[in-house]
Amino acid sequence: MNRALALTELGQSLWYDNIQRSLLKNGGLRAMVERGEIRGVTSNPTIFMNAITKSTDYDESMRAMLMYRDGPEEIFFHLAIEDIAAAADVFRPLYDSTQGGDGYVSLEVSPRLAADTAGTLAQARSLWKRVNRPNLMIKIPATREGLPAIRDAIADGINVNVTLIFGLERYNEVMDAYLSGLEKRAAAGQALDRVASVASFFISRIDSKIDPLLDGRAAGPDAARAKALRGRIAIANAKLAYAAFQALTASPRWRALAARGARVQRPLWASTGTKDKTYSDVLYVDALIGPDTVNTVPPATLSAFLDHGTPAATLTTGVADARAALAKLKALGIDLDAATAALEREGTQAFSDAFNTLLQAIAAKTP
Repeated sequence: MNRALALTELGQSLWYDNIQRSLLKNGGLRAMVERGEIRGVTSNPTIFMNAITKSTDYDESMRAMLMYRDGPEEIFFHLAIEDIAAAADVFRPLYDSTQGGDGYVSLEVSPRLAADTAGTLAQARSLWKRVNRPNLMIKIPATREGLPAIRDAIADGINVNVTLIFGLERYNEVMDAYLSGLEKRAAAGQALDRVASVASFFISRIDSKIDPLLDGRAAGPDAARAKALRGRIAIANAKLAYAAFQALTASPRWRALAARGARVQRPLWASTGTKDKTYSDVLYVDALIGPDTVNTVPPATLSAFLDHGTPAATLTTGVADARAALAKLKALGIDLDAATAALEREGTQAFSDAFNTLLQAIAAKTP
């Protein structure tokens, strides 16, 4: 059974949450695409940190850059752009054959810019120009300061992968930023049909945050109710996000843009590797399958799904149960909004820390 193909037939694309120069050089990435296993690639500072610091794949390129006397951050972006451009070329036939429906490769702006709207937009424009591939997506975090940059990047015609979305309120703001960018672009007389975007909604980290809070009620009178919610909140949250997406795409505001050729901003399920080993290793894939969505998976999760995942339309089932689960969580005194706000802060900091570690490693390798 070709599970990846079955997902595609259900309207969901599997992307690969990983990049490594050796995969590009040895043909491994191309082989995965040709087998139909993946339809895009995402990267982030942590992925690049692991790729660069835990291998010698990049040492030759770094030594070659010494003559330019660039600092560690510029050296990093040189390296990243080489990988991202090469990966985009691997996916270009898929991008062309789907008329821009798939085949995207994502590169993130510096996490140091998460609170800098102008800096984020300037770097998004610079990276878009430097990579110079139509199937590039620039990743911009869904921080408060990131939202205007997302809007203006879309208005510029830059494909955007909005990252670090945890809560429903922020997700609604992200969808509004996308539509506002398209409206701004349309008002300027620019075409909408080749502007693409995904909204990366993080999944497993929510259960990693909420489950310990539920465990804290395991000894009290709410023990049974708390235990019943373990491992359910992340999926419930995502199902309600998808319901919000469906409501938006049924709205007159969206239909007016669609009539001008606009593409939907697909929800992308990120952080879908299972962190709690008592849960199924395909939990966050099997439970979130539906049309107009993407699931970006780390290597272990991809292997697990291709081996024993269950492709079935699950995203629109149990929505009432999802609402009930969040209501029960609230009744237990657990504030999901506060948890998702904390996750946004922690996620931003984690990427910033990884980026700093990466730059220190580059500095050590390029004295």
